[in-house]
Amino acid sequence: MAKNDNMLAIIWMLNSGSKITAKQIAEKLEINIRTVYRYIDSLCASGVPIVSDAGQNGGYSLLSNFIHAPLFFDIEEQKALLHAAVFANEAGYPFSESLNNATQKLKMYSNQEQESILKRHLAGFEVLNRDIAPSVKLTLEELERAVANEYSVEIEYRTSHDEQPRPRVIDPYGMLYWNNKWYTVGFCHLRNEIRVFRAERIFRIQRTQMMFKRPEAFSARKFLIQNLLPDSESKDGLASVIICGRSEALDDLCIHWFLGHHLKERTSNQAVFLLDERALHAYVPHFLLSYGKAIQVMEPQSLKKKLVSVASELMEYYQL
Repeated sequence: MAKNDNMLAIIWMLNSGSKITAKQIAEKLEINIRTVYRYIDSLCASGVPIVSDAGQNGGYSLLSNFIHAPLFFDIEEQKALLHAAVFANEAGYPFSESLNNATQKLKMYSNQEQESILKRHLAGFEVLNRDIAPSVKLTLEELERAVANEYSVEIEYRTSHDEQPRPRVIDPYGMLYWNNKWYTVGFCHLRNEIRVFRAERIFRIQRTQMMFKRPEAFSARKFLIQNLLPDSESKDGLASVIICGRSEALDDLCIHWFLGHHLKERTSNQAVFLLDERALHAYVPHFLLSYGKAIQVMEPQSLKKKLVSVASELMEYYQL
């Protein structure tokens, strides 16, 4: 038999529930006992939890019920999945209980050596994120079901400008996690257009009897990026922004979610951005003020004047 066929045969032999020696495997498969040892090592490396017991009554066996596991993961794949679960839980993943059950099953189908390796890799791996309210998790659970099953939901939603939440019906096309917050993107029946909604601003959510069909190949991520970072078709109305400063501060600016998208040139002590003039005066000053004296705007003069104006307004505000 071919190597893969022999390795699969070994798995079924080990799954019998009783221990079996390398000599017995070699005799049944009519192969060299050293080949059996190589196959056993390869199976262990691929994630099959083979238990080896030494001594007179020793032999090889599988962890109970392993054959019912739908997938085999090697140790690197297991580690990656467990690390990803840490990120998901810290991001406020709504189905954390199911996720934890899945990771426990993953650990269950590991032998003692594999389990020890995974513990070492998890012990020093942590993610720090903001807490998410239990009510938001419930909202995310309902939104996920609505997205998957394509049914409309009625929500009580409060925008940043509203004092009180208002009712509206939406068709949620997708969900995404961005900048430490959860969002849903969908068609708003009130505004008659696709809108973005922050999950934490949804105060009530209820399933309706209305169904919808999500536009083919719709991407919530792409829609959000296009709204946050619209591409200019021409260079009309664009201004060159030159910023000097400390290397660390410039590095941070160059990967900023907004400014990084408009980066045109970077040297050791200078970064050049090409920005729409409207955004230049509406948003950029507020992004730059937090860097204090670590950076200095060289051009344009209009941005420098706007920074002075915004700083003066803040100073007046806090002097009241």
